[in-house]
Amino acid sequence: MAQFATLTSRIVPLPVNDIDTDQIIPARFLKAIDKTGMGDHLFADWRYNADGSPKPDFILNRPESQGAHVLLAGDNFGCGSSREHAPWALTGFGFHAVISTSFADIFRNNALKNGLLPIVVDAQTHRMLFELAEEAPRAELTIDLAAQTVTLPTGQTVSFPIDGFSKTCLLKGVDELGYLLSFENRIAAYEAANC
Repeated sequence: MAQFATLTSRIVPLPVNDIDTDQIIPARFLKAIDKTGMGDHLFADWRYNADGSPKPDFILNRPESQGAHVLLAGDNFGCGSSREHAPWALTGFGFHAVISTSFADIFRNNALKNGLLPIVVDAQTHRMLFELAEEAPRAELTIDLAAQTVTLPTGQTVSFPIDGFSKTCLLKGVDELGYLLSFENRIAAYEAANC
C-alpha cells in the first residue's frame, strides 16, 4: 500500500447520492481476486456503452478528469453490499481520496484498509466544492493527512475526521498486518525474554 501524506489534485465531480458498490464495480467483475485491472471496470455500467465503447459524456471519460486523484461524490457514497473490489476499482483508476458528506461504514473501512482516503465534509463545503468544480474544473485542492485538512483553492482550510489507527497506517503505507509486522523485533524480544 502506498504512503499517503499530502496530495494536491484536481477533483472529479460525481454529484449522485447513494452510489452503491454495485455501481462502483458491478458484480460481474467480482470473480477477480487480484486488484490488477480493476480500474478499467470502475463505474462500468455508467462509463461504457453496451458495445464496450466509452460514453464521451460520462465524467470519467472527459479530458478534464484525466490525471485527477480526488473523486467528489454525493451523499452516502459506497452503500450497498460489502466488496473490497470497490476501493480496488477506485484506486486502480487513480483515485487516492473520495470526498462526500457521508460514507457507508463497510465501504469506509474497506477503503481505509486499501489505501483510499474517505473524507467527510459538511454540507456547505460539499456544495462549495461542486460549485468550484463547475466554475474552475482545473482548480486544485490539497489534502494533508497528518493535519487532517483539505485546503481549497481559495486558501480556506477544512478539517476532516479519521481514526488514529487508520491515519497511522495510511501515513506509513501499511495495512493492518503490515502495522503488526512493524513490531516484529519487539515481539521477538518479548518472546525471548518471557519464554
